[in-house]
Amino acid sequence: MIQSRKIVIIGAGHVGSHCGYSLLTQGDVNEIVYIDIDRDKAEAQAGDIADAGCFMPHPISVRVGDYKDCRDADIVVLAAGVPRKEGQTRLDTMGDSIKVMKEIVDPLKGSGFEGILICISNPADIIAYYMMKHTGWPKNRVLSTGTSLDTARLKRVLKEAIGVDPRSIQCFSMGEHGDSSMIPFSHITIGGKPLRELMLENPQTYGTLDLDCILERTRRIGMDIVIGKGSTEFGIGTVLADMVKAILHNEHRIMPVSTLLEGEYGQEDICVGVPAIISKKGVEKIMELNLNQSEKQLFEQSCDIIRKHMALAQQL
Repeated sequence: MIQSRKIVIIGAGHVGSHCGYSLLTQGDVNEIVYIDIDRDKAEAQAGDIADAGCFMPHPISVRVGDYKDCRDADIVVLAAGVPRKEGQTRLDTMGDSIKVMKEIVDPLKGSGFEGILICISNPADIIAYYMMKHTGWPKNRVLSTGTSLDTARLKRVLKEAIGVDPRSIQCFSMGEHGDSSMIPFSHITIGGKPLRELMLENPQTYGTLDLDCILERTRRIGMDIVIGKGSTEFGIGTVLADMVKAILHNEHRIMPVSTLLEGEYGQEDICVGVPAIISKKGVEKIMELNLNQSEKQLFEQSCDIIRKHMALAQQL
């Protein structure tokens, strides 16, 4: 059976447009449909991306549609919302983002969509939880890109610090996709060897790493980009395309996503960034890392921040 590989993107702004372009260039989809309250802008974005499609290896349809298009979509990407401004945290955008979600939930539910919902809109963890609760869909079908982008940034920071290709670095950023994200340094390996071992064995190179600085640099990169150009877009667009690929190809790949915890890591009823196996089912299984005491504390602190804002979101 020929698969449709149809992706609907709700939101045709900076993030939504780059998600579509990344999907186009990676060539894993057959159809991209935009939904946006500003239809003229969505038409322009779709047309611009469609022009680029003329140079791709195979034809990909890029167009504007409506919620009826969600019915037979494999994946819906939620990229609508309000971009954060200089000086704002992702959590500061919550009120405006929830207002947007309230306009989306009912038509999305009513569309008959039965695929996987990937939330990108910030604050990502809270939006994923809000959409899961208000759609009533099972937890495997609703997820956020979570700390996948944070993990990419961590790899870049490590590469700059130690000069090793990011593809040889195994690591995860966990917790909130935001300023309270944490890094389980005890689980970072370089070419299969634990980072902490390398730091002890090579005090003149790896041993000079300042782990606190690496954490703060990883957390800060997003705001540095916002200050420099007004928004982040290329990184998250590529993260989304990579996640779509893992789902469409049923890769069973481990990725750091924001998904509902039900006892894992000692947490209940919260969406937060953790490593999970991603397949055609969406989130197939959460992977529990054996965190040390300080890492557990940082993860719990991040969860507390998310939980506080989740409660506020339900009151909006």
